[in-house]
Amino acid sequence: MSASPAKFLKSYFDDFYIDYELQNPRKKMAFYKKLVEHAVPGATRPHPRPRLLEMGCAFGFFLSSLGPPWQRFGIDASEYALCRAHTRVPEAHLTVSDAAKLPFKGAFDIIVAFDVLEHIMELETIPENIASKLNPGGYFIFVVPVYDGPAGPIIRKLDRDTTHRHKRSRFFWLAWASSHFTVCQWQGVFRYLFPFGGYLHVPTKLLRRMAPAIAVVARKKNIAN
Repeated sequence: MSASPAKFLKSYFDDFYIDYELQNPRKKMAFYKKLVEHAVPGATRPHPRPRLLEMGCAFGFFLSSLGPPWQRFGIDASEYALCRAHTRVPEAHLTVSDAAKLPFKGAFDIIVAFDVLEHIMELETIPENIASKLNPGGYFIFVVPVYDGPAGPIIRKLDRDTTHRHKRSRFFWLAWASSHFTVCQWQGVFRYLFPFGGYLHVPTKLLRRMAPAIAVVARKKNIAN
């Protein structure tokens, strides 16, 4: 189960992510969008309209970047954040829920979780829950901060978010995903919000073992596997 919704009121964002919009610029959303579009070729065509669920959709920045070719669904533990998301992307299907429940009926082509998994208290059942809500061959795409590598000590020091339950290595997350998915690709992400504005967001495959965050694209395993 994820952290209590009571911890994600407006005060949570004011305390830890007062610059939340600056930390989610268009170039970052464009990178996420590229990941899902590569996973589902032809997703931008009028038919079929793939179903995508975002776990921890917050203010709806990513869902709004996708546009109408997608059937968009989102969950978040924060009612405050979802109110903001409803305003930004009113056509999306949004509901308050923690990551352990995935309440919508029907299966999805893609489920994404961007900077969410590190907040979830009990990770053991999450891969199975996600896999059960994916169509055969569906994709799970996630981004998490990692605390190993040369930047690990610095990342730990800079991380003030007390709801980060898991300060793990990149190899922990890759093994975790491999329990129910085939990891198709993963890359590192260098990112940093500068004190006086401006946000660094640089994906890298070459330096993926050194980056302070990783982006993972994983595909649901066949039953036979």
